[in-house]
Amino acid sequence: MFYRENGQFKTSYRADQQIFPIAQDRMVILAFLAVAFVLVPMLATDYFYRAILIPLVIMSMAALGVNILVGYCGQISLGSGAFMAVGAYGAFNFFVRFPGMPLIPALILGGLCATFFGILFGLPSLRVKGLYLAVATLAAQFFSDWMFLRIKWFTNNSDSGSVSVSNLQFLGMPIDSAMSKYLFCLGLLVVVALLAKNLVRGAIGREWMAIRDMDVAASVIGIRPMYAKLSAFAVSSFIVGMAGALWAFVHLSSWEPAAFSVEISFKLLFMVIIGGLGSIMGSFFGAAFIVVLPIFLNQFLPSFLGLFGMEISTAGLSHAELMIFGALIVWFLIVEPHGLAKLWSTAKQKLRVWPFPH
Repeated sequence: MFYRENGQFKTSYRADQQIFPIAQDRMVILAFLAVAFVLVPMLATDYFYRAILIPLVIMSMAALGVNILVGYCGQISLGSGAFMAVGAYGAFNFFVRFPGMPLIPALILGGLCATFFGILFGLPSLRVKGLYLAVATLAAQFFSDWMFLRIKWFTNNSDSGSVSVSNLQFLGMPIDSAMSKYLFCLGLLVVVALLAKNLVRGAIGREWMAIRDMDVAASVIGIRPMYAKLSAFAVSSFIVGMAGALWAFVHLSSWEPAAFSVEISFKLLFMVIIGGLGSIMGSFFGAAFIVVLPIFLNQFLPSFLGLFGMEISTAGLSHAELMIFGALIVWFLIVEPHGLAKLWSTAKQKLRVWPFPH
């Protein structure tokens, strides 16, 4: 059987069912990976790694997890910070209570702890939706804050809830330099992103999107709302929990429950809204925007106002950041609901019309 898509012939279903079936898409993705894995380590400084790249990679993974729940399944969640905290403290307990525990299994087990926690607080989604579900998931945030502050076992009997890890290794190689931390996080992000991309384009992904668009109609055609919603909470919480463990182990090294406050939950939701609901690439764009914008404003705004003889205080910069975030959220919710992912989609469509050898 022969058929044509975007000027490229397909001769089998296997060829059509690739994660990136269009050759131009594969070339762009490979170019991005080459830049991230080869060019960036050649040019980036230690400050650039620690201030921008490592937070960007980890937050991209967390935003990806939130996007699966909010963007693909349509379940509003304000408890992402709690899922990150559970993943971080879960991985910490496995790491310190089982001597010799490798880093990757500890991160995965932390993600599984977040999975069970997410399913528990995802149960209200079977009965409520919208604002009521958002409030129910927000309860997870307050519960996790209380749990890690009051139950000393989770923090290895630390009175303040502050814990730390050191001597991280992967396959016998130490993860101590800024470059090694960046490459380790980036490698995990690529694996998780490919798995998520393959998941959302499969049967379970179509079930999530059917529930998002109209849950009553989805149940009529045989989709089980309970399975679809709880599976979305499970997958989302696992990815967010792994991101929380990476944030704690690799980026912070020493942390307390306040490191996963409700502010993190709102930031992750903003990343998804600004980047684009229901878009894997949108998660990366939203994370880049939220991580880079404060640094850009701190550097650019004082210089720009100085051209007019004006000064701005640190508090003023913070207020300007909040006002810009608020304006962008209103814009992307009302005017451009597809977010920055719409720009990516438009660029892909233009790229696909370029001549390409068959």
